[in-house]
Amino acid sequence: TGVVPFMALLLLQRRPVAGRALLVTGSGCPSHGLCRSNVQEQTRRQVAVLNATAQELFSLYLKCQGEPFSSESDKLCNPSGIFFPAFRVNRTSERKEVMVAMYKLFAFLNASLGNITRDQEELNPMAKELLERLHNTTKTTRGLISNLTCLLCKNYNIFQVDVRYGDSSRGKSAFKKKQQGCQVLRKYVQVIGQAARVLLPHLSPS
Repeated sequence: TGVVPFMALLLLQRRPVAGRALLVTGSGCPSHGLCRSNVQEQTRRQVAVLNATAQELFSLYLKCQGEPFSSESDKLCNPSGIFFPAFRVNRTSERKEVMVAMYKLFAFLNASLGNITRDQEELNPMAKELLERLHNTTKTTRGLISNLTCLLCKNYNIFQVDVRYGDSSRGKSAFKKKQQGCQVLRKYVQVIGQAARVLLPHLSPS
């Protein structure tokens, strides 16, 4: 596996396919000028926004898919059969470990949102509210990835993170595309609350 240059990380996360980047520490971090002065507070706000809007996004997604998703979401959207990054950190974990886990989570989510948005633009082009929410969530997620990249580099000199992505939905049936989207979003709802509880104390003003 090749090492991905630092500035290519965000471009890599936009690929809605499988991919990997290595966890590396060393002299490869660019200057800390990449960080905004309020990067921690901005990161806190971004996580809080994603946490506050996740359930609404999932509910709207289900509504726009129609039947049988509206009435059988528990069965059809069960995420047990899909890959989703393991999230094993907690409030007592080291800050570095938490930051790396967060990066993996939101890099995966960003790529998955790209998949879901592309599919919904094809399957539900008139669902303007859903598409707007997907775009807004993606925009917030990308900003969060940028801030986590900065914090990892500035505080720990980490400029590569090992990330695994989910399967692309390209070539799948309309039903399978809808199901994959609802499975990912259901799992996202379950994980984002935990992520917020774990991360926010680590970003409290010192």
